[in-house]
Amino acid sequence: MILDHTLGIFTHPDSEWSLIRQQRRSKLMEYLTHVPILALIPAVCFYFGVVHVGWTIAGSPKTTLTPESGLVLCVLSYLAALVGVWVFAEFINWMSRTYSDEATDQHHGMALAVYTTAPIFLASIVGIWPVLWLNVIVFVLAAAYSVYLIYEGMPIIMNIPKERAFMYATSVITVALVLLVTMRVGTVIVWSAGFGPEYVVHG
Repeated sequence: MILDHTLGIFTHPDSEWSLIRQQRRSKLMEYLTHVPILALIPAVCFYFGVVHVGWTIAGSPKTTLTPESGLVLCVLSYLAALVGVWVFAEFINWMSRTYSDEATDQHHGMALAVYTTAPIFLASIVGIWPVLWLNVIVFVLAAAYSVYLIYEGMPIIMNIPKERAFMYATSVITVALVLLVTMRVGTVIVWSAGFGPEYVVHG
């Protein structure tokens, strides 16, 4: 039950979406069996990367964060991920009133949010190596696959025609982008409130 369907969503997404739609599970259970675990991947990997591995820019000395600073930022990012997926699912369910003719199943919206964000969580393992170009490439690929999963899974899990699902999926992706920007703005506010990173430059 824990992390079920996560592998299948990569290997055979169409049939996996059908299985996800058929299962009888509450919205809360879908969330708890996946998100708290998946959200640990970026928190733990980036903590190790920015505190113990460090990074260099244009030949400058290696830089890391202090353990205390890294811990605070990673805990905050973990909590933000937990809240972000839940809010994303709520938006999906709320918009279903516009695009779906059948009664809204709260589990379906949560499942869509959980499994479409899974590639990004899993890709966060590259945070162990905080190299900018590597992280950008991996996250762009993960985000592209997440977008594909939304367009592919929407008509199946919401049981709506593909034409209507396309508009629904586009709206969902727009909401995801807004949430991402909101989280980034929130990060800046938190940093300005005294939780900003503390750097250590290694000679």
